[in-house]
Amino acid sequence: MKKRLLAMLMTGAMVASLAACGGGSTGGDTKTGGDTKTGGDTASGCSVDVILKTTASEYWSYVKAGAEAYAKDNSDVKVEVKGATSETAYDEQQNMIETDLNSGAYDAFVIAPLQADLVKTLIAGKSDPIIAVDTNIDAPEVLSFVGTGNEDAAALGGKEAVKAAQDAGWSEIKAIAISGVQGDGTATARLTGYEKGITEAGGEFLKGEIQYADAVADKAATSMEAIMQNHPEGVAIIVCNNDDMAMAAARAAKGNAAYAKTIFVGFDGIQSACNAILAGEETMSVAQEAYDMGYKAVEAAVKAVNGETLDKFIDSGCSVVTKDNAQERLDTLKGYIG
Repeated sequence: MKKRLLAMLMTGAMVASLAACGGGSTGGDTKTGGDTKTGGDTASGCSVDVILKTTASEYWSYVKAGAEAYAKDNSDVKVEVKGATSETAYDEQQNMIETDLNSGAYDAFVIAPLQADLVKTLIAGKSDPIIAVDTNIDAPEVLSFVGTGNEDAAALGGKEAVKAAQDAGWSEIKAIAISGVQGDGTATARLTGYEKGITEAGGEFLKGEIQYADAVADKAATSMEAIMQNHPEGVAIIVCNNDDMAMAAARAAKGNAAYAKTIFVGFDGIQSACNAILAGEETMSVAQEAYDMGYKAVEAAVKAVNGETLDKFIDSGCSVVTKDNAQERLDTLKGYIG
């Protein structure tokens, strides 16, 4: 009887082990973005589906690289990364999410929603672990949000922009935002943060003159042309929702003497932004740790599959990139994707 009981207990332990996913250590620690990452064990493993806003931009390539790095560090975990062709390809991402949620092929999901309210509806009632990355989804099915505290990060950028404007000799410090997709949660949080930081530092945020450019460069350039037409006297600060828009705005203003000392602020801290900052074509960028964001999101999904309790918000960190530290940042990013 004792032998039978012992055999049953051993069988149960083996089943529990096989059900685990990436819980311990395989190949040692991996240094990523300043943090030390620990690999997973070689139990039966699981499959994590990562659906990003898009894979067609430098920023999202870092999130993708971080997610895939977790799989490299944890051989028992399969990670599949995909994304829409652009940040306005709403139907495309919706189809991806609906198809994958109903496929039965994945143990957990990491989603960066283009339309958070729509995704909230799509995931309603789902029991598989769901992690939001970059942009939160206000739904009980979402166990954790992994990303930047966008409002606080933008506030930091706004304060630094005011200081830079003062150093550049501006006496009247007004700021205009060129934002992303109107109504997008991330864009809204960044606008709120920019306004807060600029105001607290003594500047004036022109809330009634926000330009929406759908997070793309060509529309940002058009928005900048409109700003210059409305303000021929110049504006001290232009804050943007991402680096592509900030660089486009700076290019559009090049040659306009009234904007020669304007502070152009981007968001993301990508390689092209670092190069632009070093070349004097963009002033600064609020850098997200996109690589760590992708890594930590998959890590959280695996922990959830293993039954671990997650923090509701996992901060992937941020910093402000200026001419003083842009080269160091650039070297780090090149190590991620080349």
